[in-house]
Amino acid sequence: MNTEKNLTKAARVAFILQTLQELYPQPPIPLQHKDTYTLLIAVLLSAQCTDERVNTVTPALFAVADNPYDMAKVPVEKIQEIIRPCGLSPQKSKAISVLSKILVQEHDGKVPEDWEALERLPGVGHKTASVVMSQGFGHPAFPVDTHIHRLAQRWGLTTGKNVVQTEKDLKRLFPESSWNALHLQIIYYGREHCSARSCDGTVCGICKTCYPNRKKPKLTLKA
Repeated sequence: MNTEKNLTKAARVAFILQTLQELYPQPPIPLQHKDTYTLLIAVLLSAQCTDERVNTVTPALFAVADNPYDMAKVPVEKIQEIIRPCGLSPQKSKAISVLSKILVQEHDGKVPEDWEALERLPGVGHKTASVVMSQGFGHPAFPVDTHIHRLAQRWGLTTGKNVVQTEKDLKRLFPESSWNALHLQIIYYGREHCSARSCDGTVCGICKTCYPNRKKPKLTLKA
């Protein structure tokens, strides 16, 4: 019989922070880019697509145009042809074209360092804006995707039924200074130790330490 007690939420938060910092002290940004514009485009392309696939597609795209001035001149059909492997290519190619024109016309060809201006760009939702603000400009943000949403539920950090609530809960639990690195650390841990297939809430080190008495798989609500 396992007599170990499940950790309190405060203890889980402290253990998760310590574990992820030890495993990933300086987590690299997974999407290849050279500036905030190429980061913005890469994040836009990553919607419903793996980072690995995006990284195989963007070199060809950026060889054609790697700034909004040049991209604004590229026919949408050509953009779509290049980015087709990323999925949703009709919508994404149009968004890339239009947002590039907006950056030229309204922002002097620069990606705005502003939440509202970013979220007004076509194809750029709150999550994409959060990634650009945190990884591109260094502002505290906690981008939450479906993978972070799943792990946050497994680790008892949220009961949120969507990524919006999960983001609010994680921001309350973790110090602001940790947000930018932590969201990347969780992504890497999820891929390597606590994926949807390899762990059901009872297998990986964090799940077992936080919930030693958990016997059944932890069912998680989809975002």
